[in-house]
Amino acid sequence: MLVIGIAGGTGSGKTTVVNQIINELPENEVCVISQDSYYKATDSLTYEERIKINFDHPRAIDFELLETHISDLKKGKIIQQPVYSFVTHNRTKDHIETHPRKVVIIEGILIFNSKKLLDLFDIKIFVHADADERLIRRVRRDIKERGRDIDEVLDRYKNTLKPMHQQFIEPTKSFADIIIPNDRYNTVAIDIVRTVISERL
Repeated sequence: MLVIGIAGGTGSGKTTVVNQIINELPENEVCVISQDSYYKATDSLTYEERIKINFDHPRAIDFELLETHISDLKKGKIIQQPVYSFVTHNRTKDHIETHPRKVVIIEGILIFNSKKLLDLFDIKIFVHADADERLIRRVRRDIKERGRDIDEVLDRYKNTLKPMHQQFIEPTKSFADIIIPNDRYNTVAIDIVRTVISERL
């Protein structure tokens, strides 16, 4: 099994890179696990309390469960991935049954903040994009997919996203084996990743 970690700031284009990789692999040989599924459960909090959570800080992530699940997949075990709702800011009661595959991709903004996860990754990729470009993508996504309004998105970016990116995300670029500049369609970087995957498999 080849475990690939793909990190980078919000709106950097991680999902695009993930899709470019998996499009070259047989469907039954790859699975993708999102860090977003592993936000901590907030059952004990009211909705008003949940919306105040700093979701861009490492303590918002249930790293222990994510680490356990990746370890279990490497041991050939089936896992039950949690399902997270960005509408309620909490986990749902559903799970996604996830089977071990030849290639397991874990993507998320904070995944390089866990030493145990770093040790589990065979390849570490950081997707870099200009801050303005990331903001534009984040605004579009949050309004279209998550029902946010423009003021809420911009306030969160200024007060939370930007400082958290500078403190916890940008510094983890140094852990990456490959850095992909994603301000444009980067075919060379993707081809390198594909070649590495093919050689490892």
